[in-house]
Amino acid sequence: MSSIFSKIIKGEIPSYKIVEDDNYFAFLDINPNAKGHTLCIPKVEVDRIFDLDEEVYMGLMQFSRKVAVAIEKTIPCNRVGLSVIGLEVPHAHVHLIPIESMDDMRFISKVKMTKEEFEDLAEAIRSNL
Repeated sequence: MSSIFSKIIKGEIPSYKIVEDDNYFAFLDINPNAKGHTLCIPKVEVDRIFDLDEEVYMGLMQFSRKVAVAIEKTIPCNRVGLSVIGLEVPHAHVHLIPIESMDDMRFISKVKMTKEEFEDLAEAIRSNL
């Protein structure tokens, strides 16, 4: 059975896409810790990040870095934090979260945004790629 992320990649479920290439896909988290919270995923569906073959893993990190740089250009923040937890969806993914402090990475405070705010933010980040 396809993960929710595989369905997003296929366009079966809508997302606020930032960017994609042949192997990776980045989109805004719809339940963000902070404005700009983005998920980067490989298009190959593998549950655990360390089960990715080395080439895909390294490519995901390079792809995530490009997206993080664009986020940092778009969202005023101390830095962009990176987290890999992997329990919520059985598809390897990287969280990129604009942060001011360690507390911003705790996944307990969420930001509410409108559809228009998500769309505008995705476009703003895209323009900084």
